[in-house]
Amino acid sequence: MRHNKKFNHLGRTSSHRAAMLSNMATSLILHKRIFTTTAKAKALRKYVEPLITKAKNDTTHSRRVVFSNLKNKYSVTELFNGVAQKIGDRPGGYTRILRTGNRLGDNAEMCFIELVDYNDNMLKDNTKKETKTRRRKKKSVAEVEAAPVTSHVETSTPAIEAEETKE
Repeated sequence: MRHNKKFNHLGRTSSHRAAMLSNMATSLILHKRIFTTTAKAKALRKYVEPLITKAKNDTTHSRRVVFSNLKNKYSVTELFNGVAQKIGDRPGGYTRILRTGNRLGDNAEMCFIELVDYNDNMLKDNTKKETKTRRRKKKSVAEVEAAPVTSHVETSTPAIEAEETKE
């Protein structure tokens, strides 16, 4: 029975799952964004966010704890120097999952998982550009009164003018 066991095993043994999550966390820290299945991304989020929280406190002990999980000194250095400095004031929620659709071969749901503060497209202020209107601007009341009234309709035709000149 599986009572109160909500952990996703991802169809792997414990050692394989730990190695996979460690490798995926290393890739996420080094590349800031990775493409994977949604189930793996959700498992990775639970794995990497406590490590990022631990990286906010830069002590020898926290470095050793993070290194025991990541097993890559370059990613540990990047995490403590680059990532932790950038997300220092954020209280949590360091990753974002963006679903991209289903994979062609087996219809698995795919997504991007990325570090929140590193996506330049999402960080931009979405300032609306003023749209150009095709209509002419309405004239103010003062301009309408000051403008001379001109009529574009001719009151007399050339034939009538010719008859008037003959007489």
